[in-house]
Amino acid sequence: MRRVSWPRALPWIALLLVAGVVLGNVPLPSWLGGGGDPQLRPGGVAGGSVERVIDGDTLVVRLGDHSERVRYIGLDTPETVKPNTPVQCFGRAAHDLNARVLGGAGSALTLRFDRELRDRYGRLLAYVYRARDGLFVNAQLVREGAARTLRIAPNTSHAVDLAALQSAARAGRRGLWGACRGT
Repeated sequence: MRRVSWPRALPWIALLLVAGVVLGNVPLPSWLGGGGDPQLRPGGVAGGSVERVIDGDTLVVRLGDHSERVRYIGLDTPETVKPNTPVQCFGRAAHDLNARVLGGAGSALTLRFDRELRDRYGRLLAYVYRARDGLFVNAQLVREGAARTLRIAPNTSHAVDLAALQSAARAGRRGLWGACRGT
């Protein structure tokens, strides 16, 4: 039997991997942003449950047999846990509102993904919905003034709707719009 050296075999291995991903038979490996789970794909949907809330725009979600850090798409809340950054005005309130809206540890969620699956920190990027009633959590946080909109292409499916909610919250001086100077 003839031995094939690794450098010569790598292009063939890569070709087989790409073919498997394209045909849908092989999930994109986690080191390429796929998470290894066929549900975790751009444009896909995944079900999970709340493990814990990190801050106003980030949480840890249990997806099957593993946990993922999830960053909300389309919004940004005042910082509470960023290293070398003081807790910002309305940061704790945004965290508490996020926890209250999600319903606590164990609450079922639906995650919907846009064009990119992960950010540069490896967090899943998602539109988050409460499973029990379909409440769009990202929108609720903006509606109540706990978050500013943050439009980062190509993940902009709900940017127009979130901008309208922010305008209404700002006009009504809800949340951070009424509590924080300079907003």
